[in-house]
Amino acid sequence: MEASLFAGIPHYHACGGKAKCSTCRILIIDGAEQLSPINSKEAALRRKLPFPHDVRLACQTSVTGPQVKLHRIIRDESDIGFYISKDPKDDLVNIGEEREMALFFLDIRNFTHFMVNYLAFDVIHVMRRLFSLFRNCIEKHNGQIIETAGDGFYAVFGFQTNVQKAANEACEAAFTIQKELKFFNEQYLVRHFLHSFEVGIGIHVGRVIIGNVGIGVNNNLTVMGLPVNIASRIQDSTKQLNNSIIVSSDTYQLLLEKLNANHQEVQLKGIKNKIRVYLLGAPYSENMW
Repeated sequence: MEASLFAGIPHYHACGGKAKCSTCRILIIDGAEQLSPINSKEAALRRKLPFPHDVRLACQTSVTGPQVKLHRIIRDESDIGFYISKDPKDDLVNIGEEREMALFFLDIRNFTHFMVNYLAFDVIHVMRRLFSLFRNCIEKHNGQIIETAGDGFYAVFGFQTNVQKAANEACEAAFTIQKELKFFNEQYLVRHFLHSFEVGIGIHVGRVIIGNVGIGVNNNLTVMGLPVNIASRIQDSTKQLNNSIIVSSDTYQLLLEKLNANHQEVQLKGIKNKIRVYLLGAPYSENMW
């Protein structure tokens, strides 16, 4: 990699040559025996990314003989565009990384009943008001909405902090949403539409993959992994358990203030083992279903 850069060849290395990103990968065409052995840093990355035998990390590889032929994997600007942003601070998101985060799913209850009884203009108008409320609560507590789908959304916490603070901020956002939604119902929805909404919120923490998939949708940001699925299933369980805010045991153990909450063992769809969840919200109104 140093030889490439010295020669003026644009050899991309997002992590600064620390064997963290793999963007300096090279394909060895000929002369593999004249390269330095795989060192501990390259070996550690290869355990996570099983490269073919003829692919090496340029930042960790030295040439020991005269006849080595290779290609850069990221070779020109059209390749680089998939991995870097105009804003340098976004590089880690663009190349992808693993991080412990809090995952937050919300679904509006009984929205279909409202949708079939009001004009399309009213439905979209109320949705805008609701999602503006939700977004303000999420961002106030340092979260970010990743996706919206119908009458729900998915947010994450922990981009700028550790997982314990992320878990606490996610729960604080949930309580703030409950408070603000109650006020919105009383001061606006009931007065103008003779209607009120409740929500179901599920929160879980875990190690996920975050990155930019580069297809021009919702700023391209994606957060994925099993913890995301678990958080979604916990949100689904709010109906079954009749409670508006449910968090996993992993989340509950990170809370600085342990709320006096009931817990249950639940079998979540698609998850092999039962998990313990804590009920931090309130039961739904009798007419909610």
